[in-house]
Amino acid sequence: MPPTNTPSKEELSQLPAPSRSTPLFTTTRATVIFVLGGPGSGKGTQCANIVTDYGFKHLSAGDLLREEQDRKGSEFGDMIKEYIKNGEIVPMEVTVQLLENAMQSELERLDKEGGKEGNGEGRFLIDGFPRKMDQATKFESVVVPSSFTLFFDCPEDVMEQRLLNRGKTSGRADDNAESIKKRFKTFVETSMPVVQYFEKEGKVEKIMATEAPEKVYVKVKEALGRRGLHQVEKK
Repeated sequence: MPPTNTPSKEELSQLPAPSRSTPLFTTTRATVIFVLGGPGSGKGTQCANIVTDYGFKHLSAGDLLREEQDRKGSEFGDMIKEYIKNGEIVPMEVTVQLLENAMQSELERLDKEGGKEGNGEGRFLIDGFPRKMDQATKFESVVVPSSFTLFFDCPEDVMEQRLLNRGKTSGRADDNAESIKKRFKTFVETSMPVVQYFEKEGKVEKIMATEAPEKVYVKVKEALGRRGLHQVEKK
């Protein structure tokens, strides 16, 4: 049973979700790469590598939602917890707003560090998003169009074993056999259409993610190079 104080659809519609008719950021101001793959495909590991070598800010939609669910006084904490536990997708309004807030905060930080007034350029890896077509179209219409999507392709049995191993130490409520199966089903039914949509637009770099992380990263670097992205000099 969902918590009795879970916001209704009507309450969700009253969130300060973006209602603009044009994106908040230009693609010059914010470069966005969506990172998709089934649970356990190794997205987080590869994102960490890209952050280190390419100067991207890693935004995990799942982490932002978990932080919000644990934030004291959050109006949507119980609702988010219930969705995550059931392997379901949290309503779009919540996720898009959390991502926009995080991007705005990072761009303001870059402006301050560079002494710029709204001219700093940010690079963002958005991990585990968009998980549904409505999320994709909403984000691109009101926040910023994405550059492309990195899709980590991995068989279900490999991902399941990785997650069960991770569950021994992660402490995450959704790293158990029942939740894992629900998450696989949700990904195939709702996220794969997103990948296929962007693929038709020529905006997907597909990475086979069955090998060791260092070998997968070689493929990632090749994909980023094809898109004109190069490693930044270490300070």
